[in-house]
Amino acid sequence: MKKKFFRLSILAAFVTGFSACTDVIDLDVPAGTSYPVLDAWITNEPGTQYIRFTKSVSYTESGDAPIISDATITLYDETTGDTYPFVFADSLYKCDPANGQIGQVNHTYRLRVEYDSNVYEATDTIKPVAAITNIDYKYKKKGDDGATKDGYYVRFYATDMAGQTDYTWIRSYRNNLNDDNILEDNYVIDGGFSEGLSDGQEFPQFVGESVNDRDHPYLQGDLAIVKLRSLSYPSYFWVTSVQTQMESGGLFATVLANVGTNYKNVTDGGGKGKILGWFGTSAVSDSSITTN
Repeated sequence: MKKKFFRLSILAAFVTGFSACTDVIDLDVPAGTSYPVLDAWITNEPGTQYIRFTKSVSYTESGDAPIISDATITLYDETTGDTYPFVFADSLYKCDPANGQIGQVNHTYRLRVEYDSNVYEATDTIKPVAAITNIDYKYKKKGDDGATKDGYYVRFYATDMAGQTDYTWIRSYRNNLNDDNILEDNYVIDGGFSEGLSDGQEFPQFVGESVNDRDHPYLQGDLAIVKLRSLSYPSYFWVTSVQTQMESGGLFATVLANVGTNYKNVTDGGGKGKILGWFGTSAVSDSSITTN
């Protein structure tokens, strides 16, 4: 097996002598097993829905993950019985529904994937999402109201739905919906960070302003786009676990590991294959504003 090496610097502090030294160690890191990874998130937004299916790569490798193009992927609406086949084209699996929209609030969906003589399935339910009732912006000078730099700062307004626990994914963009223009991802419970604490109330100001990249505030003429996505509790737990892994760092950081999956192998007779990733669903509320 081809060996991978990286250099790990370990700082050993000697308290009694108030001195320190740095040792450089070469580690032989196994390449590890490559698994299929399925990234599937269905929403109630109109138009084509996309699913990405790739092969995992070693932590020490660079480059794009290899694309899997020979799977059969089908989405089932367990509430209505409707079926949506996904067809591979241009590196993605796609489904353009005839009625313009796949996802429906409070419907449960089952994703079925047939690949490499194995069959996998996962389910999720689209929960309701709070509506964005308003979005505005304010130009701030450095130091004004916590601003770290001169620029335009956006705030959205929404009210949590009363009488239920709501999990919401807040994502903001600059100018368009390309992945490289994503600014912030934040996750809230009942509009805040604790179940029931702000149930039925307007999202707090710090949540409404969480859509800003404070190191690079919006510029004049920028288009600020904000999307709220509802999450089931399992999907909320998964995305926040991914966020923890991505932000982990420092001497006492959690060791990197694959985040769990909700895909189950349901092959007749018992299959031994495994895939990573997550199947999630969301209702979406969005709004945008141009900073003039």
